[in-house]
Amino acid sequence: MERRPPRMIGCERMSLRSSRSSRSSSRWAFRPLSIERTLRVLGDSLRRVAATQSDAWWSDLMEPMLARGATVIELGATSFSPETLTLSKAQDEAVLAIWHAQQAQSWTANIIGGFEKTLTDAGLMMTVPRPPAICFLDITGYTRLTLEHGDEAAADLAERLSRLVSRSALDHGGRAVKWLGDGVMLYFRDPGPGVSAALEMVKGVSSAGLPPAHVGLHAGPVLFQQGDYFGRTVNLASRIAEYARPGEVLVSQEVVDASAGVEVTFTEIGAVELKGISGTVRLHTAHHANR
Repeated sequence: MERRPPRMIGCERMSLRSSRSSRSSSRWAFRPLSIERTLRVLGDSLRRVAATQSDAWWSDLMEPMLARGATVIELGATSFSPETLTLSKAQDEAVLAIWHAQQAQSWTANIIGGFEKTLTDAGLMMTVPRPPAICFLDITGYTRLTLEHGDEAAADLAERLSRLVSRSALDHGGRAVKWLGDGVMLYFRDPGPGVSAALEMVKGVSSAGLPPAHVGLHAGPVLFQQGDYFGRTVNLASRIAEYARPGEVLVSQEVVDASAGVEVTFTEIGAVELKGISGTVRLHTAHHANR
């Protein structure tokens, strides 16, 4: 009996097709590992989108219809209604538009970085090398808020925090990397603007009537993989955030050294021992320059 190869799912076919294409042209070759990582991140991101859509479908459509006594047939009919089909098409277009906008932003940063390196290597441009900064912002009392006011209040807080933090980060050349329930991890290409963003976020959290935030930043080399950042810089930034008091922005000496020209001031609090970090770390509190 002839043995047929197992049937491949869409992502596997795409990976195989990309691998063959890569091998056919050494000039534009992508490593199979890079292709695998891209597909894994894409799959995870789209899984979250689908789960969010499913939750909205249940809470906004199905649950109210069931409460009004709708039948199973009526529920099924909503999947093929003109309104549903129109919304589905609009969502498809929105996903592609957002994806392409994110691509343009990321690829443009790569192109600019390539130009800067070429000009610097040729002696036509002088740049001051600065390491990137990782920032952790945590909300004080998030667990108590959840216990006292319930999960919906906590979810509402997280949504309001997301809008505030994302806007401030983008305004200062940074971006949110991942959400951690009671806080967020952010990446900044330049530490100085990262400090300005942190101060703005802490003030914005207070002005919005949310529980106080505390922030920690550290600058240094990081490893980027599958949309996330890893390494000692990330661990140290997290520990600094844990050490910060409510309403406080704490930074390492490396952040201070890389923040020249930014309208912020720093007050050294000295060398401190942080949980899980060997030795001591020089920390500073950050403030707006006009304070």
